Amino acid sequence: MRRADGIFLALFAALTAASPLRAERPVLAPVPAVDASPGRKLETAAFAGGCFWGVEGVFSHVKGVHLAVSGFAGGPRGRKVDYERVSEGDTGYAEAVRVTYDPKLVSYGALLRIFFSVIADPTTLNAQGPDRGTQYRSALFPLNAEQVKAADAYLIQLGKAGLWRDPIVTRVERFTGFQDADSYHQDFMRRNPRHPYILRWDASKVAALKAMFPALYRDKPSA
Repeated sequence: MRRADGIFLALFAALTAASPLRAERPVLAPVPAVDASPGRKLETAAFAGGCFWGVEGVFSHVKGVHLAVSGFAGGPRGRKVDYERVSEGDTGYAEAVRVTYDPKLVSYGALLRIFFSVIADPTTLNAQGPDRGTQYRSALFPLNAEQVKAADAYLIQLGKAGLWRDPIVTRVERFTGFQDADSYHQDFMRRNPRHPYILRWDASKVAALKAMFPALYRDKPSA
């Protein structure tokens, strides 16, 4: 869906107001039993959880996150894509966010817990909120062996926790690279807090982060 301005936004606001769909329900996921041991002062992780506006918006409010960048992951290595191409749903790429964080302040396991608690519904296949297509799938893209270990273990742990009625379909996928989205999509929530999509689908996720993880929440988002 091309989220343009003007008349489209007015129509989108009217349609979503009448829609029975709601933002993903916050669920307090368990503390990970297995975490990733850091190997650097700053680590990087990548997550796909539907529209990258909200994923980036939430992670940018997490203490210890230095940078959250919207882009694309999961497709063939070396293939160049952009928002319009990925939106067609046949590239293999998903809207994703690359998170650079200080593991002394927030661990990879904590980011996983936040992701599944307030960002993504792990039970909806190729869909999050109002968006449909493989580009909106939920996926984890570990960047090293420690993250792979933690991500695999956490999906098993979540499956046993029984927090969701339906089975978990989020998958750990091989990281084949990350391509930044254009500047229009970067820091979108911060720059457009009254955008109808943000108000309907994403603002509640930041509120849930603040309520559920007050020790990890910061009011001023990262760059």
